Amino acid sequence: MPARAAVVGHPIGHSRSPDLHRAAYAVLGEAVDYGAHDLVEEQLPAFVDARRGDPAWRGLSVTMPLKSAAAACADELTELGEAVGVVNTLVFRPDGTVLGHNTDVAGIVDAVRSAGPVPAAPRAAVLGGGGTATAAVAAAGRLGAPAVDVFVRSAARAGRAVEAGRRLGVPVRLREWDEAPAALPGYDVVVSTLPPHGADELARDAARLSPVTTGVLLDAAYDPWPSAIARTWAQAGGAVAPGIDMLIFQAVDQIRLFTGRDPGTPLPREQDVIAALCTAVGRPVRGVPPLPAS
Repeated sequence: MPARAAVVGHPIGHSRSPDLHRAAYAVLGEAVDYGAHDLVEEQLPAFVDARRGDPAWRGLSVTMPLKSAAAACADELTELGEAVGVVNTLVFRPDGTVLGHNTDVAGIVDAVRSAGPVPAAPRAAVLGGGGTATAAVAAAGRLGAPAVDVFVRSAARAGRAVEAGRRLGVPVRLREWDEAPAALPGYDVVVSTLPPHGADELARDAARLSPVTTGVLLDAAYDPWPSAIARTWAQAGGAVAPGIDMLIFQAVDQIRLFTGRDPGTPLPREQDVIAALCTAVGRPVRGVPPLPAS
């Protein structure tokens, strides 16, 4: 009987996680039946509880808008999950308990490193203050950023990102959204955590300023692609990490966990796995270099 895992969220029809995970398990020879379940926040606790202690279930990939609710469903959080405060991965353990972890952080780090060189202590900025912004703050810290500027329209939405920075020792400075077009070219790393088209107006304003940059931009919104902000950044001379690369690399850590390994532990035939993930979502394999150390 195959093991089971799934992605949960709402809406879920657009999720590429089934394509990614199924491709990886085929390479690894792991019999894992990976599905998708459309759930809202109120449904998640019961869904998780119904699978506790079931030896067939390995874990859940968690997408929006369930990442905060998922953290509350876990019996234990990894150190990173605790610091970030939101999780995108729930692991069902043999003793019936559930572990929460955030693989978005590793996904951002590895996608940025794959796109271009990053200084040892980069100037880092994040666009948006939601759940993915907390992971972006943590990722900036892992990349060596001494501090992170977070550009938001409403400071009230960014409290969790500020708290994550405090826990991780990465000071967060909130900046006005209107400052972003002129300021962004001065950063070595920029992570846009906005939904599709959320940075379109910013991209138009930045283009009018004709900035020049050598930094790396990661746009977490990968559909449609290229986004307006990615196109503007590339035209200004910067390197662009498509959000699909973040999705690929965060899935690698989930696959490690769902096959009984620790985050960061290399998979058997790992480069073949990554190549299969790229193919599964139409990403040129040559576009993703070997997995960097996180």
